[in-house]
Amino acid sequence: MAPLWLLVLGVAAGAAAQDPTPVVIWHGMGDSCCLPTSMGMIKRTVEDNVPGVYVRSLMIGPNIIDDTLNGFFRPVDSQIEEVCQKLAADEKLQGGYNAMGFSQGGQFLRAVAQRCPSPPMKNLITFGGQHQGVFGLPHCLGTTGVCEIVREMLDLGAYNSYVQSHLVQAQYWHDPTKRDEYLEVSQFLADINNEREVKNETYKENLKKLENLVLVMFGSDTMVVPRESSHFGFYAAGQDKTVVPLEQTKLYTDDYLGLKELDEDGRLAMLVADGDHLQFSITWLVENVINVYLK
Repeated sequence: MAPLWLLVLGVAAGAAAQDPTPVVIWHGMGDSCCLPTSMGMIKRTVEDNVPGVYVRSLMIGPNIIDDTLNGFFRPVDSQIEEVCQKLAADEKLQGGYNAMGFSQGGQFLRAVAQRCPSPPMKNLITFGGQHQGVFGLPHCLGTTGVCEIVREMLDLGAYNSYVQSHLVQAQYWHDPTKRDEYLEVSQFLADINNEREVKNETYKENLKKLENLVLVMFGSDTMVVPRESSHFGFYAAGQDKTVVPLEQTKLYTDDYLGLKELDEDGRLAMLVADGDHLQFSITWLVENVINVYLK
């Protein structure tokens, strides 16, 4: 019979092996890490349905006010760099984590997966993400003053160098009628989508390390223009009427992000939730996401 201390160690090791995979959350425009009616509710829902799970809701900056404003005015690359550092320093995430990104937090977390593979991201679920960018901003989720500044800056032109450097939403603005200008000026989206002539092979290799990439589009989304951007669909070149689905885009056919390979491996899921932008029930979230990808 094994000594008691060996039995105790075995039980402890078995318990540790059963610890649920931690979850990282990144909020969207006009939101913050910790509002009880938004990310706070998501955090509680995950914790309630995955007992013992560690959930980290990302704060960008030192406090909630900065966190909210940074979603409008801090360059995306700087935000991603901060998040990569925070995740690397979090001891609870070193064995890997699942990620949930809401609205613009979706494509930002995808950038984390592509640029910072350590600690490893296992499953990435994005809700209403603007993966192919937006060509229009019909709604601004922020205070009246902030939204007026956003509108004034976009009126100057999303590809104006000052606007690109100072407005987050301009950094994923995608004008299908100005392809060359977009590729030249876009500080974030054109890079993270690997669209320029010189490809970053590590982006593809790192994204392919995901166990699953889950893309949630909202069927009546009036904020993401076009809504199919949440599934990597976008307008055909040179116009803003006809939307091309992911499978017909060069992003997929040339596969310079690894999306086709993920799809063929059964690791790319495209879900549709009824309702407008980020409008879903807790029941839907639990049944379609938490029970399937976080447990």
